[in-house]
Amino acid sequence: MYIIPAIDLIGGKCVRLTQGDYAREKVYRDNPVDVAKEFQDAGFTRLHLVDLDGAKNGRVVNWDVIGSICRETSLKVDVGGGIKTEEELKRLLDLGASQVNLGSIAVKNTELVRSWIEKYGERIILSADVRDGRVAVAGWQEASSLTVDELIMTYEPAGLSFATCTEISADGTLAGPAVELYARLVEAFPSIRVIASGGVGSIDHIDKLSTTGVYGVIVGKAIYEGKITAAELVARSEK
Repeated sequence: MYIIPAIDLIGGKCVRLTQGDYAREKVYRDNPVDVAKEFQDAGFTRLHLVDLDGAKNGRVVNWDVIGSICRETSLKVDVGGGIKTEEELKRLLDLGASQVNLGSIAVKNTELVRSWIEKYGERIILSADVRDGRVAVAGWQEASSLTVDELIMTYEPAGLSFATCTEISADGTLAGPAVELYARLVEAFPSIRVIASGGVGSIDHIDKLSTTGVYGVIVGKAIYEGKITAAELVARSEK
C-alpha cells in the first residue's frame, strides 16, 4: 500500500479544511514547495496535490505552485481541483504532474471524461468525494445524485485504472477512515486501484486500511498535526 502525503492549496499556501468546509480552513505553511521538498527528503515518493481554489472556482488557479513542486522535486505528483478542459489537463501533465484527478467534471460530463480516460489511460484518476452516500462536486459544495459505485461503473468500461474515494464526513477529523467503504469498493471493483482518503489520525488507522487491499492512502492533517511522523508512514509505505 502506498502512503501518499497531501498538500492542499488556498491562496498559494498549504492549508487543510475540516469536512470540506472552506470556513474551517487552517493554514499550516506559507510555502508548499518547501513542504513538498520535506516530504521527498523524508522518503516519500508520491504527493497528492489539491488546488482548493480551483475546486471552488471550477478552473485550476495555483499554477505557479503546482509547477514549482513538479519542477523542484522528483515526487510523483497527482494533481486535482477544478480541472474542466483538456487544455488544463495537458498543461498539468506538461508541468510534470504524473496524474490528474477528475472530480466534478466526471459527474457533469461523462462523455468527455470517458474520452480522456481512453486517451490518457493511467494518468487519469477518478476522484469521488462522498457525503451521505452521494458524490459531491464543486469543492464539496454541491451534492449529486450519484453513488460512488455508479460513478466508478460509468468509467470502468472505458479503462479506468485509479479511483480515489474521500469520505467527506471523516476528512480532517482524524477520527478514523471509512474502512468498510474501502474494503467494499476493493471487492466490488477488482480491476480498479482504490485510494483511500479522509479521517486518518493514527498508525492504527493506517494498519486497518492496509487489510482492505486498497492501493494507497492519502494522509494530510495527521502529519501536519504531529499525530503520525513521516518516518512511521514511510516505513509502512510501498516505495
